Amino acid sequence: MISTLKKQLPSISTLGPVLALLAACIFFSTQSGRFLSGQNFSLILQQVMVVGIIAIGQTLIILTAGIDLSCGMAMALGSVVMTKFAVDYGINPYLAIACGVAACVAIGYVNGALVTKIKLPAFIVTLGTMNIAFAITQIFSQAQTVTGVPELMGFFGNTFHIGQTSFTYGTVLMLLLYLLVWFILRDTAPGRHLYAVGNNPEAARLTGIATNKVLLSVYVAAGLCYGIAALLSVARMGVGDPQGGQTDNLDSITAVVLGGTSLFGGRGSILGTLVGVLIVGVFRNGLTLMGVSSVYQILVTGILVILAVATDQLTHKKG
Repeated sequence: MISTLKKQLPSISTLGPVLALLAACIFFSTQSGRFLSGQNFSLILQQVMVVGIIAIGQTLIILTAGIDLSCGMAMALGSVVMTKFAVDYGINPYLAIACGVAACVAIGYVNGALVTKIKLPAFIVTLGTMNIAFAITQIFSQAQTVTGVPELMGFFGNTFHIGQTSFTYGTVLMLLLYLLVWFILRDTAPGRHLYAVGNNPEAARLTGIATNKVLLSVYVAAGLCYGIAALLSVARMGVGDPQGGQTDNLDSITAVVLGGTSLFGGRGSILGTLVGVLIVGVFRNGLTLMGVSSVYQILVTGILVILAVATDQLTHKKG
């Protein structure tokens, strides 16, 4: 009876992040009267929407037992490309956006090709492309912020109202992308193949799955996510910032790990990543409302990451 009940209960990796998010919300609501307000929750969503979409791509890669350190710099490059093409070169905004997204996809393709064809470790590959993307961004922009961007690029930063609370279209796009990827991973063959490759690539290959093709497509899809995040960054800030994205790689990895996705690959949920993104956003927002220095916010985030990774390690050994 007890063993049957244990099997029906959600795993720690699934239930833990949700409980942590609820506990954080309860704690901060007792510390600040402004925390439990619709406008504050909307602000949290606005603050995490860029990292939230980057974390989608990061989740796909970590599910295959890889990691991507280049995501933040790829996003920065994409934002600079699309804004500079539109502002300085007078290219149609739609085409400029497509060029910025394509730049991010190209970085994803390079990462995937080096991992699959030359068999280089993902950590080393993405560390290299992170530096390359940063250098290209600085050279192309001359380390100058691109201002005066077309109104079209700011669309996802515009707001609409539900009752007394305003939400940006960017947060809606982020949530829709999570639902789309959740459906793909749960109910389609490519999603099942991704989990199979992450769990045991050799076994997946022996069952007829083209593992290299799956891995390459994952890195390209991640690049597409970074391109969308670049557009949301421009929409939120109103500029193309060559200094942006420098901590987004660590923030996205933090969100994925807090969301219960295993660094060993093959186990995790995209909705868990969304919860992880919200945990990071809630902690930073709540600590800010309490007047806590940003240094201590980083300290708390680091402790949460270590606890999440330790839980993953213990669960993996037990399994």
